[in-house]
Parts: sequence; structure tokens; C-alpha cells
Amino acid sequence: MMAESAVRMFDHSLTCLSRLVKKLEDVDPQGELLEARLAPDMLPLVNQIKTAANFPLRACCPLVGRERVSFESTGNDYTSLLRHIERTMAYMQSLPALELDTPYTVSDTAGFRQLSLPPQEYLYRYALPNFYFHLAMVYAIARAQGVALSKGDFDGYHQYPPGFSFER
Repeated sequence: MMAESAVRMFDHSLTCLSRLVKKLEDVDPQGELLEARLAPDMLPLVNQIKTAANFPLRACCPLVGRERVSFESTGNDYTSLLRHIERTMAYMQSLPALELDTPYTVSDTAGFRQLSLPPQEYLYRYALPNFYFHLAMVYAIARAQGVALSKGDFDGYHQYPPGFSFER
């Protein structure tokens, strides 16, 4: 798999994240939901959004030999979050393609643990699962707060009629 493919994959999911944030803004223009959490010891929604928006850069920059960058702002409002996602997507489009079958390692941290992994393992076993974890937390927190979302809001593919439920 080439890094260019990973960029396209992240782009699709970042587009879904952007749509999720816009839906949140529509139902919560004051941003009160941004401090909601799934559990008391987990990051709030605003940090889950920022982390999801940062992970593609954290993953792909070292895979193409660039220093990691972040477009995270100090703003904790929907406008700042959407700008963060847009800037991340734009930068991702500037990244060159790179074969992941190369003999170098990528260093990162997983919590307090230092990692040094081959490129494919770094992308498939660390970066992508972490990105999707934070994206899923955005979806889960929003749903737990009563925001009307469907699986299509998460993956960009599924489509259901309004009010549809498998439980009814």
C-alpha cells in the first residue's frame, strides 16, 4: 500500500469527521456538548475531535519523511475545530506517495510507551486503529448526548431513512 492510498483513506474519514462536527454545531450552537465525555476519566468530545484531526498527520508525516505538524488551535469551538480539520485535509493532499515496504522504523509514543515500528506495522497496527478509536469516540459521545446520527455519519457509506431503527 502506498502512503497516497492512506492519504485518501484518511481524507474520506476526515470528511466524515467534518460532517459530524457540523451536525454537532447544528444541534449545539453554543458548544456545550464539547465538554461531554463517555466516562469521567476519558477525554471530552472537543479533545476527541482534535486528536482524530491530528492523527492523520501524526501517522503520515513520518511515513513520507516530514516532521510532524499539527493545525490544532487553542479554540474550543466548532469554527476552530472545522478549520483544524480543513487545514489537516489540505496538508495531507500535499504529501508525496511512499511505499511502505522500506527498511526504516517510525518512532512514536503510545501513552507513556515508546514505539519503534516498521512503516506497515506503524500504519496498520498503531496509527489507523488509534485514528478510528478517536473518530468512534466522537460518534459515541455525540450519540450518548442524544445527537441523531446513523452509521452513515461515521463511515460515509451506510444510508438509512430518518428515524430508522433495527430495534423497532
